[in-house]
Amino acid sequence: MTTRGDAWRSSASLRIAAVSAIVLAGGGIATARPDLIALAVPLALWTVLQRLTSTDPVEPLTIAVRPHAEQHQGRLREEIVVSGAGEIAELSITQAERRKTRVVVPVSSRILVDSRPGHSGPVEAVRVIGRSAAGDGARLAGETVSATARRTVTPAMRMLPRLPLAPRLTGLHGAHEGSRPGQGGDFRDIHPFAPGDELRRVDWRATARAARRPGELLVRRTNTLSDASVVLAVDTAEDLGEVVATWGGDDLSRAGTTSLDLAREAARSLASAAIAVGDRVAYHALAPGGRSVRGATGSRHLARLTTAIAATGAAGDDRRYRRTPPVPHGSVIAVLSTFFDGAAAELALMWRAAGHRVIAVDTLPDLDRGRLSPQQSLALRIVLAEREDIFAGLAEAGVETLRWAADPVVALTALARARTGGRR
Repeated sequence: MTTRGDAWRSSASLRIAAVSAIVLAGGGIATARPDLIALAVPLALWTVLQRLTSTDPVEPLTIAVRPHAEQHQGRLREEIVVSGAGEIAELSITQAERRKTRVVVPVSSRILVDSRPGHSGPVEAVRVIGRSAAGDGARLAGETVSATARRTVTPAMRMLPRLPLAPRLTGLHGAHEGSRPGQGGDFRDIHPFAPGDELRRVDWRATARAARRPGELLVRRTNTLSDASVVLAVDTAEDLGEVVATWGGDDLSRAGTTSLDLAREAARSLASAAIAVGDRVAYHALAPGGRSVRGATGSRHLARLTTAIAATGAAGDDRRYRRTPPVPHGSVIAVLSTFFDGAAAELALMWRAAGHRVIAVDTLPDLDRGRLSPQQSLALRIVLAEREDIFAGLAEAGVETLRWAADPVVALTALARARTGGRR
């Protein structure tokens, strides 16, 4: 959004020059000092000249912010283009909602701004507020001009060697050991030859030992290889930073790592690990009107998922309602939330009751409890105790929990081994 000013007004320098000229001239006349009068003459002439030449600008100042062609990893590079009337422009530039800089540049200038974003997801890369000036800064534009550039920052990613799987896999192609007879998997059983079996599957040793009548053939059957269905459900109702003193505010510049930073990192890491082994991945933001990506696999689908995850921000709605997206049968559902209000936990319990394997991913960062009053510390202990009760209820219902801020690689490997041990 851009606001333009169409009229000039006098700056403080013009008023200071006029007052200084009067004081110097009056002091010189009162003290009979011509040198003071001589000092007042150029100030008076400059003031009169600026008054006589004061006109409205033909074209108002315009500020445009556009992404630069050359981008660097971990940084946002923007180009600020200033054009319009006047001689110079005074700009206040805020980079990544943290660093503020004031500069004075000629009109029709281009400025390159490098910013290091403190968070992933949708961020305000640059905010520029400026006004034009003329007459050596004696006249200023009556109104300021503003321009904002918002960008999406791709979250970081952790390499995950192994993911938990559903108890029964129903896919037809993939890299996981399925539960149905087919090809590619481990040994399943020895079975009498039936129409449709391949002759190369005949186990002659088993036939010689176990055939009950002449002409009976026994075949060695294996399990099929199957793909898994992974659903990522991100709760965007709240974005809590590691600095507890910043909770309840909109300024995240001092909040440190936030819960949605960890949620986006976890979602991208889980999606990349699942697609790397050929699994189908679906993504849902649980807020009303949140983005959804249907389940699929492949590198192009991973690019779509990464774009959707990076564009996920705080919902800005503190209502307890969360939408319930459809999930395929036999899915592994990862619910990414801080689990403070219990709405995400209710969805996890509902999906677990429907027979899905559900993993509650705790995205609350490690907390910094400094600068809290005794009342705030007590309130924090209460809400954390309520959260532990929610996790206890999830565990009783068979929902597995995972804390992402700790060591998710070890925890995910343990969950994956638990599933394998259960099958055996």
